[in-house]
Amino acid sequence: MNRIDLSQDRIQLSSSTAKMGPILIVAGLALLGLSVALASSAGWSTFWKAYLVGFMASVGIALGAMFFVMLQHITRSGWSVTVRRLAEGIARNLSWMWILFIPIIVMVLKGDGSLLYQWGDEYLMEHDHLLHKKATYLSPTFWSARAVFYLLVWAVLATLYFKWSTNQDRDGDVKWTHKMQQWAPLGIILYGLTQSYAAIDWMMTLQPKWFSTMFAVYYFASTMCGFFCAIILLARYMQRTGHLKQAISVEHYHDLGKWLFGLGVVFWAYIGFSQYMLIWYANLPVETSWYMARQLGGWAPVSLLLLFGHFVVPFVLLITRWTKRWRFTLPLIACWLMLMFFVDICWIVLPVVPEAAIAAATTYNELVKQVASGEVSVGFGFSIVNVTCLVGMMACLTGGTIFNLRSCNLVASEDPRLDEALSFENA
Repeated sequence: MNRIDLSQDRIQLSSSTAKMGPILIVAGLALLGLSVALASSAGWSTFWKAYLVGFMASVGIALGAMFFVMLQHITRSGWSVTVRRLAEGIARNLSWMWILFIPIIVMVLKGDGSLLYQWGDEYLMEHDHLLHKKATYLSPTFWSARAVFYLLVWAVLATLYFKWSTNQDRDGDVKWTHKMQQWAPLGIILYGLTQSYAAIDWMMTLQPKWFSTMFAVYYFASTMCGFFCAIILLARYMQRTGHLKQAISVEHYHDLGKWLFGLGVVFWAYIGFSQYMLIWYANLPVETSWYMARQLGGWAPVSLLLLFGHFVVPFVLLITRWTKRWRFTLPLIACWLMLMFFVDICWIVLPVVPEAAIAAATTYNELVKQVASGEVSVGFGFSIVNVTCLVGMMACLTGGTIFNLRSCNLVASEDPRLDEALSFENA
């Protein structure tokens, strides 16, 4: 395939597709508004956990996109040029998604952080020895300042890479490619540090006594699953609406499927198992309590669902090359894994560790009976707010992506490696 083929391809959004951006954003904001309205009946603690799930899922996909973009530049990759603009469009949402985290920061600074985080309870932080040692790090002011820094770094990186890439479409100057390659190493380092500490600050500290050195990597693996599902589905949607039919071939789907298989399935399972195995082997109560809550009550079937639905079944389906090359099967697998990604974030955020019950129980079976009878809660339950927050955030992310792409080409049309991408074939 030659560059001239793009002249017969639709590489700009049609007016009907572009209109979907604002519509989805409005719909997403309406759902978030509905979530707030339902919070008084569902409970504010339930609302804030649901809100955090939606935010960590949507921002995780955008972070995965930003990592993918910088990785392509640091490796000087050619095959991905025709799909990279879609990733840039997803990543650019980080330039405004910080707005969605403001309510959580305000809540924490107002002194209501205990609705979401245990460390928001000043009395508990003062009188619990383990938490008292972490009081400085988990002080509302320092925690909020770190959050602002993470969000600022992501917004700047996403904005710059989208700007530089689209600038090249207009003037065709190779200097933009050199600039993006030059800044990619620093960008990757900043991404790694901020993403890791954000995962620790925003999710791991939901149970502040628990810690895992692999938690940030586990979240990274989860976000890569979410991102590759998202870009596969976005590419398929674009082609179904008449865009990029020549620019994105079955070869590109094949490679995206390999990335999904490698990072989103195998690497995710490897990190998840490694974290579990090390905690099980050490058998320290302060560590095992986190998993104990996830294997009691309704969370036990969810843990099994993740084992089989996020690893075993997708592993079997994606290990063959043909399912990655058929444009019908790969989006279906991506839809399923996207659902598993949402379940995974819920599994991380929603369970409650019953510390007092665990300490008082004389046997594990006694604890199981207490949870089964309802005497002890592990935070398993359904609320419509869990759905409205997640769907609202994802609608904003999807609408924002379409909005970002409506003012530029859907392909980096002047990238010097475009010919390599158009003629790319898997070995």
